[in-house]
Amino acid sequence: MRRLTASVVLCAALSFAGAASADVLLIDRVEAQSRTRLPAQGMRMADVEAHFGTPSEKLDPRGGQKRDWPAINRWVYPGFTVYFERERVVSAVLNQASPNETGPRPAIR
Repeated sequence: MRRLTASVVLCAALSFAGAASADVLLIDRVEAQSRTRLPAQGMRMADVEAHFGTPSEKLDPRGGQKRDWPAINRWVYPGFTVYFERERVVSAVLNQASPNETGPRPAIR
């Protein structure tokens, strides 16, 4: 009986430890994002390239079919991607750490 109880306790502890380490990794990633210098909103393309260097990839523009839908350009750097509307930065985000990364789960309501 003691072996069964010890096994159940050990399994429960290991499953909790796995969940706790996943939370720590997510927290570490969020902290790393806050320390990463990204292009500021409103920067011009030329300023981004002068400050951060040539991107590893300039993706084809998306949108632009209508005047109300301006083309969005995306530049990929090793750690982040920059989104431009016309010549100005509208957003910059960190790239996924791995292809399987999904981010935090939505809150249960």
